[in-house]
Amino acid sequence: MPTDNRVSTVLARRLGGELLRLRDAAGLTQPQAAQVLSATAAKIAKMERGWVPFRDPDIVALCKLYDVGDEAVVRRLLSLAKLDRERRKAKGWWQQTPIVGGLGEYIAMEEVAMRIRTWQPALIPGLLQTPEYIRALGVTSNWSHPDEIEALVTTRIKRQARLWDDEPLEFHAVLWEAALRNEVGDGEVMRGQLDHLVRMAELPHVHVQVLPFGPGRHHGVKSSFNIVSFAEPGALDVGYAEAIGSTLWAEGAEANEAYREAFDRVSRLSLAPHDSLVLIEAISKGM
Repeated sequence: MPTDNRVSTVLARRLGGELLRLRDAAGLTQPQAAQVLSATAAKIAKMERGWVPFRDPDIVALCKLYDVGDEAVVRRLLSLAKLDRERRKAKGWWQQTPIVGGLGEYIAMEEVAMRIRTWQPALIPGLLQTPEYIRALGVTSNWSHPDEIEALVTTRIKRQARLWDDEPLEFHAVLWEAALRNEVGDGEVMRGQLDHLVRMAELPHVHVQVLPFGPGRHHGVKSSFNIVSFAEPGALDVGYAEAIGSTLWAEGAEANEAYREAFDRVSRLSLAPHDSLVLIEAISKGM
């Protein structure tokens, strides 16, 4: 995966889109924005499309020009710019792991995220999976060679290290009850997985909720998705969803608001964390 400064990254596109929104709100053109930076309109266009890394003085100057009075907004933009620069320079372990494939961009963002919220209707989230569960998934997927399956296990376990950092990732997972009853592997694998899920949910920065079967629990959200956050809650989120053979990034404010609303909806319909763990334990005992 390219890591130089001549690529468009998701983080940079998210930041560029925010600057474009602020410029439009101020009623200014790209040439007018370029003038304050002693640059060309082409540079502003590249910035707004996420093709170049952002310098802090440029962001501060543009925010002043756009009459952004909220210092918290400026700090969020500067924070995202710093993350993008670090992301471009990073020589992450995932870059040397061919099996990562199209997940490389997501893993790079996961490495610098502060918070991830995920909705999973069918499977346990990857960051909470046991090695045995991962292997069983590999067997039932397109991974046919044992070495490929073990590489998949190693990759996913490395990603889980974010939950044990000095500044651990805050992780909030909402699972449909089907994900708990969908037997991946055999009963022993699932019991181990559900017991591990309970132990992980006891960590202060891991929150697990279950949306149970039953009347009034229709959620209307069929596909899984993640919301990746890079600053305080609600600031510059990026939505991510996987489809067959492709991935979808929601980089605009409106699209991300739709993801947040969907997540809030399934979270409200779900059991409280304590009651969720009681249900998980009951299902585990019945396996």
